Amino acid sequence: MNISSGNGATKYGPGVNIDLTGEEVATAIHAWLVSHGVHVDGPRTVQVNGELCVYGNIYVDPSGFVITPSGDKVSGRGGGSATTNPLESLP
Repeated sequence: MNISSGNGATKYGPGVNIDLTGEEVATAIHAWLVSHGVHVDGPRTVQVNGELCVYGNIYVDPSGFVITPSGDKVSGRGGGSATTNPLESLP
């Protein structure tokens, strides 16, 4: 996962980008399913729009912000500290 200041060009700020690998997208979908009481056991293939997901991107509007696992705040209006691969330090 890579969290960084966005490269949007709005008058309110650049936004925030969160880039995910395909595995991270699959994990996020799995977590969402579990949070809704759906449990899957065994190998599975996660497809997005009918294709194997290789990567994903979340864009946060300039009016929003992201708090990274290390507690850093990345504002969509710019400023704050952008963090690269914040999950590397997690167990």
